[in-house]
Amino acid sequence: RMQGVKINDKHFEVIVRQMMRKVEIVDPGDTLFLEKQQVDKYDLFEANDEIYGKLYVVDKGDSDVLKNGQIVSMHQLRNENSTLKRRDLKTVTVREAKTATARQILQGITKAALQTKSFISAASFQETTKVLNEAAIHGKVDYLNGLKENVIVGHLIPAGTGVREYTKYIVGNKDELESVLPTKKERSRTKVQQNN
Repeated sequence: RMQGVKINDKHFEVIVRQMMRKVEIVDPGDTLFLEKQQVDKYDLFEANDEIYGKLYVVDKGDSDVLKNGQIVSMHQLRNENSTLKRRDLKTVTVREAKTATARQILQGITKAALQTKSFISAASFQETTKVLNEAAIHGKVDYLNGLKENVIVGHLIPAGTGVREYTKYIVGNKDELESVLPTKKERSRTKVQQNN
């Protein structure tokens, strides 16, 4: 912009979103994260959603099913406590499960590009041998969810009609489709012949 070139704001928004994708864990709560661990923002949301509304076992009492520190649902707790009460045993003591809290991190473009979930995308940016070696050592699998890695391997990009869900659909004239597909009588005749 300083050089007189007009750039649409959406381009800046995409870049800044990528740079602010990671968060640093301040308090892990009852999730599996560690303090000061840098994780993807959406992984944090997923982990918090998973334990939200659940209970943390403080004292398992006389339960053989539950363990101290286990995250359980209200339904599981109710079932276990009712079983213990019927047998006149000590019930399970719980508290609400704590979700993790984190603070936003602003990463540089290079670091943000190298810390994507896709190692193919990261390898195409910089430090190719380092990224590929680390991926091989850790036995990583790239599920080809993003645009960049699909372009690199020559697949359809997962956007628009390339979304994997749409590959199951047949698009065309209904009359032509009916002339190609076998009728119900033909299908039943084929089944009878296969069974005999």
